[in-house]
Amino acid sequence: MTKNLTTITSWDLSQRPREKFVQRGAQALSTEELIAIIISTGTPEKNAVELSREILDAAGNDLCQLSRFSEEDFQKFQGIGMGKAVKLMATFEISRRYQSQSAPELPEIYSASAAALAISPLLRDLDHEECWIMYLNKNNRLITMEKLSSGGINVTVMDIKIILKKAMAKLAAAIVLVHNHPNGLRTPCKNDIIQTQRLKEAAKTCDICLMDHLIIAGNSYFSFADDGAL
Repeated sequence: MTKNLTTITSWDLSQRPREKFVQRGAQALSTEELIAIIISTGTPEKNAVELSREILDAAGNDLCQLSRFSEEDFQKFQGIGMGKAVKLMATFEISRRYQSQSAPELPEIYSASAAALAISPLLRDLDHEECWIMYLNKNNRLITMEKLSSGGINVTVMDIKIILKKAMAKLAAAIVLVHNHPNGLRTPCKNDIIQTQRLKEAAKTCDICLMDHLIIAGNSYFSFADDGAL
């Protein structure tokens, strides 16, 4: 039987799940990388990340479905014994208990600084661009925020139709568009300005306010609203 030649220990330190978690935070990791940290090891044929991907695929890449897996379901995968199965099940149980606790009051987003404070930790240390949307209710309280797309070093994709579809589904009265500049420069490029105006006009037709567009650049940010560009 051929052994796996792409063991995680042969990877660059910055790409290994545990080291990546420590250096860049949990948000920088894919779901399979997070699972790989829990199961720790793979098999001679598959490293922990590859084994995690196999488990996710079996659940249709659906964490809700995966959370329903029994100890027997997990142990169907080569490399997952009782110990690892129990670890995975315990992780989901902790998540369920956390979600069952009373949620704190939704934060108010009345300014660029408040929006940046809420979302900056997710974007400021990334080495690639990501586009996020913050959805607000009619009282300017944050409903939720989610990643819309992930791009390369200096580009990401923004789909206006998807943004507005999601906003209407969440009954959002306002949105804040956010993306990061990995190069640390806050200044918006021509494409940033064009996309902002297009989203503003499109949102207006759906009776949704584009409150701001933030560009996160390291520990600083640029606000289209504060700059008078909205």
